[in-house]
Amino acid sequence: MARYLDAIIAGFGGQGVMLIGNLLAYAGMKDGLNVTYIPVYGPEMRGGTANCTVVLSEEEIGSPIIHSPVSLIIMNRPSLDKFQPRLKDGGVNIINSSLIDMELADADRVKCIAVPCNEIADKLGNTRMANMVALGAFIEATGIMSLQPVIDSLPNVLSERYHKLIPANTDALKAGAEVAAKA
Repeated sequence: MARYLDAIIAGFGGQGVMLIGNLLAYAGMKDGLNVTYIPVYGPEMRGGTANCTVVLSEEEIGSPIIHSPVSLIIMNRPSLDKFQPRLKDGGVNIINSSLIDMELADADRVKCIAVPCNEIADKLGNTRMANMVALGAFIEATGIMSLQPVIDSLPNVLSERYHKLIPANTDALKAGAEVAAKA
């Protein structure tokens, strides 16, 4: 069976949701997959809910629009409320348990993985890398690709002034993957 995965990534504006969606798309291309990436910007960019969709497939992609995703990365409670009901039965839901009560997760219907993204990022020295922790967990949990194409794509999505943070972002990706591997 051909590799296929679609995802909605959602959180507050400023949590780096668009960045990790873009990174996932670049990594998919590096890994030889067809990709689509659609950022959803609105007036709530800083502080409100922001989301993006990513489709990764070995086959041609018929539509970049996802109504019922196979997977989610959820960084805050409003995003959980909005997107969890749309997740396909048996799908994978990466949940930032730093900001979301896991009792709200629909663990009977889908595979929910609690990842304390903010705490892990804090321990690594930068809370702003919580998004990378979540993406690392997502890559491990879904198995769509190895972590290496994601790491290799960091220079493509981080502006040059942030290239000095590539090692720290790599550590955050690996830390997230470790959490998901244990789940």
